Amino acid sequence: MSKLPRHQGWSIPRLVPLLAGTFVLISTLLAAVVSPWWLIFAGFIGANLLLYGTVGWCPSTLLLRRLGVPDGSTSRATPRT
Repeated sequence: MSKLPRHQGWSIPRLVPLLAGTFVLISTLLAAVVSPWWLIFAGFIGANLLLYGTVGWCPSTLLLRRLGVPDGSTSRATPRT
């Protein structure tokens, strides 16, 4: 059986879908409990994922870059001592 890929650290290509999935789940829960208007937020997140998939950036990538998250192409896991 082949080995699974190892976690190479948090980078923008890993965090964007993680954040999007989290926000979609939260907005769906809020739509079921509070108001169906929360589905607009889920649609906005879907539009941002389409933008990220086609162009390679979305508003969250700009924020993550300003926070100092690595871009992914040069991120390597550093061994802990």
